[in-house]
Amino acid sequence: MAIVILEKIKTFRLDSLPCVADRSSRSVRKVRCVLVPLPLIALAAFFLMHGCRVQNADAPPSIEFTKIPPAAQGGRERVDTIAGRVTGAHPGQHIVVYARSGPWWVQPWPDRPFIPIQADSSWSTDTHLGFEYAALLVDAGYQPPPTMDVLPNQGVTVAAITTVKGSGSIALAPTKPLKFSGYDWKVRTISSDRGGMNNLYDGDNAWTDKKGALHLQIKKKGDKWSCTEVISDRSFGYGTYITVVRDVSLLEPSTILSFTTFDDWGGDQHYREMDTEFGRWGEPERKSNAQFGIQPFYVPGNLDPFNAPAGPLTSSMHWESGRASFETVRGESTHGSAPVVAQHVFTSGVPTPGKETFQFLFYVVASEKAPETKDAEVVIEKFEYMP
Repeated sequence: MAIVILEKIKTFRLDSLPCVADRSSRSVRKVRCVLVPLPLIALAAFFLMHGCRVQNADAPPSIEFTKIPPAAQGGRERVDTIAGRVTGAHPGQHIVVYARSGPWWVQPWPDRPFIPIQADSSWSTDTHLGFEYAALLVDAGYQPPPTMDVLPNQGVTVAAITTVKGSGSIALAPTKPLKFSGYDWKVRTISSDRGGMNNLYDGDNAWTDKKGALHLQIKKKGDKWSCTEVISDRSFGYGTYITVVRDVSLLEPSTILSFTTFDDWGGDQHYREMDTEFGRWGEPERKSNAQFGIQPFYVPGNLDPFNAPAGPLTSSMHWESGRASFETVRGESTHGSAPVVAQHVFTSGVPTPGKETFQFLFYVVASEKAPETKDAEVVIEKFEYMP
């Protein structure tokens, strides 16, 4: 087609080309001919229009952020607006937003995950705060999980995905300082969804007595439970973690006591979570009332349940490269021999050190069979770390 048009341009007579008045001259009569072959203009316009259409049709969809919330540790207390624009979306597609604070949490709520795309290709929603934010362009059949350790890959139902750091410097949730067993700790003061319930967390629920023992409490406040989370002020890494607890035999089925390592930044290693946990997870008929575990819990072999007896117990975790050895014994002995309650060694999926902290968690899980009925308290006699 181009060759034929060019041949026609060659045979064009000069006197047939359009002329325009030379406005730069004071003489109106002076004219100049502008050599603008009309077929060439049409050819250029054709390729310009159709070339752009081909390029746009082949370009993958993309998402950009136009408003980014602050970088902050998540909680139910504070929300902000996140907004953006999408290019190349198809009818029926939506935006799904996640905020990362520990895991990725769908926003603004699990029962309202789909954000409509407006006629001008913009989108916006309320979101709880996080360290990072992600926007997914998804098809109508996509089912967004309430939480994710790692974001999905772009694929059949996820047409595009974009992440961004929260704006400004990171604002961690307010905590209350506490000293216990010669270490500095921080007590959580904002709510959390841990265990499938939106529980309150109160700094006054953790305190030490005159003998130095740490008391953890659960209290009813209005229609919600006020729970406890105590976090070490430093990361320990490889070594042995020893905790002595006074008694766990009287916990209700929906009450959980957990000794755990956790790294808010370690999503690629399942948050470096390794646990000794006491409770029946809201199931009164559950045979075991305790377990050792590493994450993800749904992988076969990552949980080892056992029965914790009444009375004082000493639980330890020895963490080394590729190996995590757990043990719980009777009594308050951190050294020497003692009657063994349970032992287990994990050699697969054991994380490497990062920014993990050691945490005491005392909280309520959601349970229709056995909802929490009364306040609770446990006493941690001692914590010790040995490199």
